[in-house]
Amino acid sequence: MSISVVMPQLGESVTEGTVTRWLKQVGETVTADEPLLEVSTDKVDTEIPAPASGVLLEIVAGEDAVVAVGGVLAVIGDSNEAAPAAPAAAPAAPEVTAPPVAEASAAPAAPAVQAAAPSSTSGTEVLLPALGESVTEGTITRWLKQVGETVAADEALVEVSTDKVDTEIPAPVAGVLLSINAPEDSTLPVGGVLAVIGSQNSAPVAVAPSAPAAAPAPAAPAVPATPVAPAPAAPVAPVAASAAAVTTPSSSVDNSDAYVTPLVRKLAAENNVDLATVKGTGIGGRIRKQDVLDVVAARSSSAPTAAASTGVPSTPAKASAPAVVESNLRGSTEKLTRLRKVIAQRMVESLAVSAQLTSVAEVDVTNIVTMRDKHKKSFEAQEGVKLTYMPFFAKAIVDTLKSHPTLNASMDLEAGTVTYHDAEHLAIAVDTDKGLLVPVIRNAGDLSIAGLSRHISDLAARTRTGQVAPDELSGGTFTLTNTGSRGALFDTPIINQPQVAILGVGAIVKRPVVVTDEEGRDLIAVRHMVYLSLTYDHRLVDGADAA
Repeated sequence: MSISVVMPQLGESVTEGTVTRWLKQVGETVTADEPLLEVSTDKVDTEIPAPASGVLLEIVAGEDAVVAVGGVLAVIGDSNEAAPAAPAAAPAAPEVTAPPVAEASAAPAAPAVQAAAPSSTSGTEVLLPALGESVTEGTITRWLKQVGETVAADEALVEVSTDKVDTEIPAPVAGVLLSINAPEDSTLPVGGVLAVIGSQNSAPVAVAPSAPAAAPAPAAPAVPATPVAPAPAAPVAPVAASAAAVTTPSSSVDNSDAYVTPLVRKLAAENNVDLATVKGTGIGGRIRKQDVLDVVAARSSSAPTAAASTGVPSTPAKASAPAVVESNLRGSTEKLTRLRKVIAQRMVESLAVSAQLTSVAEVDVTNIVTMRDKHKKSFEAQEGVKLTYMPFFAKAIVDTLKSHPTLNASMDLEAGTVTYHDAEHLAIAVDTDKGLLVPVIRNAGDLSIAGLSRHISDLAARTRTGQVAPDELSGGTFTLTNTGSRGALFDTPIINQPQVAILGVGAIVKRPVVVTDEEGRDLIAVRHMVYLSLTYDHRLVDGADAA
């Protein structure tokens, strides 16, 4: 029985969508909830999953076609509906099944498709969990285990990226990875099947019968009659042997994978650090980013010392080399990550939907610098975090927003309304290896300098290591970004929609400025100065309020 794939409702005000790309072609087999095609609307780009398993019989709406909500996109049916030539495939079955071993060895590229068939009947399905209130799907970035390998319960199995966070999905049970249903770079809806884990003796069943089944799909009744029985018998020993061969030498690597985030693993690879030799200082022995950086710093500091003891005259050349190290990205072309695509889209959308204007003020922060230098040691001993300049600017912001609600608002032109928020949810821009993320401090207006310092330190650390929750990356009412952390005097930050303002803090530098003493005389003194850049939505915020 055939089933129609229709254009779903992709938003309250969305009435149609444009087909951008078909991920499956006519005649190909699809499984329920497998991404079938990509659709673009005026609000979101998304993938439409298959409503049922079967064969794609017909594509009704081609690429670039605009289809109304409820319109038919394609038709999925049984394999015997796909082609009337199915009987002709029956006599060909013996020729296909005669050399089953050769076929199995010639098809190493299809483990994910092969193992998908028995996955629902033998083993535990690994599902994509809900990674946040507004997260509906995730993209597979890297599999940490392969089909046939042994996994332990709660061991990191796969890395998944969403538009808000990158995280690892652990194995729900211990066993053998029987199938990988979602390959790398594929996008899966929440609740979709990522993989199947089964017992050790069920691993051969998942691998062996699938190889012959993949080729003669139209002649399914003829295949199990002869080849299925001998097929499992032959690969049983090799599979078990290969599983043992894989698990034994890589046991130490598996242990490190269970405690390493994608960010730390990438940092270690870039610096040629063997994670098996790194001692983790995080919770449960987890290897943190700082642990890898400490190894790199120790290695670089020991190199000049060893060279100096030998008296080799070429040492100065080696010491100066890192200043001109060339990036390995030069001359390369890489696929944009999902996070980078989301950032690019939202930045352009922000400039398109609001009238953004930036006001810059020069501020004397000498008193803050003096007070911080005086109390930073005692503050760290008492609060457990370093005292930076950010909490001072954060405190100034949340206190100011209480008396200037126009800057702590959001506007809906379609509804013709402005919402003045009753709390200050301060978003802090954090630079990570994957891109700029903006976690939120809830009710920041109720916090002191110490409280803001703890929250900023905690959020920044967890965001950089991929441990921040998706819900912590939304709901901000005003954004603070430290553009001076890399030495920039100031820039013109882009508003984080649907907010109406963002403050950029430049680098704090010493400059000679004119000051007035207690007797009213003008003097030139060296002061600590900083530029503050406030970008605001001129549709709602007037220049006087911004100033």
